[in-house]
Amino acid sequence: MTDAKKSPLLSFQPDPTAASPLYLQLALALAKAIQEGRFQANEALPSERVLAEELAISRVTARKAIERLVEQGLIVSKRGSGNYIAPRLEQPLTRLSSFSEELHQRGFVPQSRWVARGFRVPAADEQIALEPKAGERVARLERLRLADGVIMAYEVSVLPESVLPDPEAVSASLYAHLALSGQAPVRALQHIRAINADAKLAALLEIAVGTAVLFITRVGYLADGRAVELTHSYCRSDYYDFVAEMRRDPA
Repeated sequence: MTDAKKSPLLSFQPDPTAASPLYLQLALALAKAIQEGRFQANEALPSERVLAEELAISRVTARKAIERLVEQGLIVSKRGSGNYIAPRLEQPLTRLSSFSEELHQRGFVPQSRWVARGFRVPAADEQIALEPKAGERVARLERLRLADGVIMAYEVSVLPESVLPDPEAVSASLYAHLALSGQAPVRALQHIRAINADAKLAALLEIAVGTAVLFITRVGYLADGRAVELTHSYCRSDYYDFVAEMRRDPA
C-alpha cells in the first residue's frame, strides 16, 4: 500500500480566506485525522514529499505542519526513519486497572524498563499511607512504562514487604503478580496534579527540562480496607489523557 493510498488527507482543501497560515491549516487537519483514529498508533505518516505532491503544497509548508504536531506530541519523529503517529493512552478515572491492562485493551504492547527495585526503610509519607508493621521494610519498584517501545511514564511503587516479599519476581504487571497471592487492590484513591520536570525526570522521560507532566499519586486498598500500594506516576502529558464522566442529579 502506498503512502498516497494510506493518507486520509487527500481531500484537504486550503482556505485562502482564513487568517491562519497554510501550514497551520494542514496541522489542524492532520491533528483531527489522528484524533478521529484515521491513523493508527505507530503508523508512518506520509512523508513531506508525498504530502506536498498529493496536496499541491510546498515541502516547507508540509515540514512546518509536521513540526507543529511533533511539538504537540501527536507525532514522533525518528531520525533516518520518518514520522510516526504517537501512541496515546486515554484512561478513565472511574475504573481501577493496571497500566498493562489498559494498554492491552487498546491494542498496545506494554513494556517495563526497570530503573531499580529492592527493599528499604519506609519514608515518612510511606509510613502514613501504608502503615507497615513495626520494623517492616517496604519494597520499592522504579521503572519506565512503555507502549509499543515509546516511553509513557516513570513509575515508583512502594508496598509492604509482607505484601511483596520478592520485588524481583514482578515481571510485567504488578497487579497481575499481586493477584496470584490474592493481594491485588480492589479500590484506590488517586490524586492528579501538574508539575514541571526537573533534570532527572526529564532525562528519564526523554523530554525537555521544565516540560509539564502529570504527577499521579495512588493508594490502593484491599477489600478489608488495608492499604497495600503507594504509587507515584509521572506521565508524559503529550501521551496521556484522563477522562471522567460526570452526571448531574435531576432537580
